[in-house]
Amino acid sequence: MRRECLSCSTGKFLGLLMIFGLACLMLTHTNKAHSVSDGLAKGIGTNEEHKEVTDVGIRFKKLFRRAPRLPPRLSPDEKIIHRNFTGKLNEPNVEEQWKARQQNVKDAFTHAWSGYKKFAMGYDELMPVSRLGVDGLGGLGATVVDALDTAMIMGLDEVVSEAGSWIESHLLDRIRQKGQVNLFETTIRVLGGLLSAYHLSGGDQGMTLVQKGPKPTIYLDIAKNLADRLLSAFTSSPTAIPFSDVVLRDSSAHSAPDGLSSTSEVSTLQLEFNYLSAISGDPKYSTEGMKVLAHLKTLPKTEGLVPIYISPHSGEFSGENIRLGSRGDSYYEYLIKVWLQLRDTQDGNFTYLHDMYEEAMRGVKHMLVQKSIPSELVFVGELPVGPKGYLSPKMDHLVCFLPGTLALGATKGLTKEKAMKDNLLTFEDLENLKLAEDLTKTCFEMYSVTSTGLAPEIAYFHTKDYFESGLDGGNKSSEYVNDIIIKHADRHNLLRPETVESLFVLYRITQDPKYREWGWHIFESFEKYTKVESGGYSSLDDVTTVPPPKRDKMETFFLGETLKYLYLLFGDSSVIPLDKFVFNTEAHPLPIKSS
Repeated sequence: MRRECLSCSTGKFLGLLMIFGLACLMLTHTNKAHSVSDGLAKGIGTNEEHKEVTDVGIRFKKLFRRAPRLPPRLSPDEKIIHRNFTGKLNEPNVEEQWKARQQNVKDAFTHAWSGYKKFAMGYDELMPVSRLGVDGLGGLGATVVDALDTAMIMGLDEVVSEAGSWIESHLLDRIRQKGQVNLFETTIRVLGGLLSAYHLSGGDQGMTLVQKGPKPTIYLDIAKNLADRLLSAFTSSPTAIPFSDVVLRDSSAHSAPDGLSSTSEVSTLQLEFNYLSAISGDPKYSTEGMKVLAHLKTLPKTEGLVPIYISPHSGEFSGENIRLGSRGDSYYEYLIKVWLQLRDTQDGNFTYLHDMYEEAMRGVKHMLVQKSIPSELVFVGELPVGPKGYLSPKMDHLVCFLPGTLALGATKGLTKEKAMKDNLLTFEDLENLKLAEDLTKTCFEMYSVTSTGLAPEIAYFHTKDYFESGLDGGNKSSEYVNDIIIKHADRHNLLRPETVESLFVLYRITQDPKYREWGWHIFESFEKYTKVESGGYSSLDDVTTVPPPKRDKMETFFLGETLKYLYLLFGDSSVIPLDKFVFNTEAHPLPIKSS
């Protein structure tokens, strides 16, 4: 073989080239070593000789040097996405991008408010397609009060002035004249909105985010007047459980037609009443609110889980339906949030709230958490006939509050990095944080699996015991198209905030940029499919079809919660920090009071 290779011209050329290369390498190495050693031995420089030989060596090295490997070229959009996930993008550029996106959210809020102001000012809600106002929450101008602190946080002084002026001129008269309102809805939206506006406008040595609008005491005085009337729901009840409905004009209260109250509703009043007592100096509000939680502590539970109905007449739970969706959700949320609000005060021992929360989360993991087929999305099911019955693979969009609550309960509002550094996380905390991340992904996939990129009100999950074909979300390219089932009656979208709320909390705590990206995808879908050109945004009838038919309703929480959480998600984490504020269940931030 050697003779045959050398007999051909190619073989001869390669052989000569190899010999020539070896000779050059030996010559370069020898001369370089010789010149250096001579220079050292003689104590003088041989710079010229050394330079000449080195230059020869460098030229030969350059001749045979391998070409450098270049990174693939990306489009500008791909660069943003790629670098967001690797964290290698220049920080100022990242922040500029998110400031621009935050401005888009502010513009959306301004568009929503402009529609409300033009067509529905003073009504509870806007019907943006019909261009009309409607009172569905007692006629207290709920959108005005719900939206006010969002405008304050966004620095929209003109909106603050418009909303504040309406509240100062009209709300007290409405409270004195109006009839029946729901205790829960009025507390979380109107009372909570007034209390947050009080603090954010400078009351209680709080933040002064705006220069326009009424003095903080205006908000406080109206809040006290409203709360005094709402207290009748507590004082009229024969037990610690308040009635569900209040007649404002005569400060009377009564139960719902079926005689029951929702468990979540009676246990989701305490943040607001506690803060009002703290700033007014009158303990009666907190006393009545905390009686409810103290009573709930004494009732029998199933691994910390509770039925969704309770009787104000007997003080006992009614039925066995257990779920973390409607009528059950914020019971679990307020256990940890009220504990966070009160744990540093000198008002009493509230560790029982934390104990109830931890027991309940263990119960959720043991009894309600499952994985879907085939892609193993983690979801939270329901026990419609109680703990001894079957697990329904149904999950309301409302349940998407839970990831944020789990993350908040794990780190107490600190970043995960700081909590780990200070050795504050237990194994159970880390387990809950992992569940929070898994559930947040599921909640986002409930959006991405549909044709519009918007989630349905209710989803079902494919399990070994349940599947219905032909009921997917419409996005055939989704990896989870066979995991998530959307029934025809559940395909509406009400502009709900729970998923973006959890994205906000998870981003603040983990600092993982994917939560911002997911929030941006959701916001883009809201812009594309729910925006009404004349002003406002509309809920949808069917998220699985394009274009989706509009439902003609802009819920107050779209301005009070959804857009607020998106704005904060895209902004600086020092604004309304989670270790200094608790958000009530309507996204109104209340400061954590310390001793």
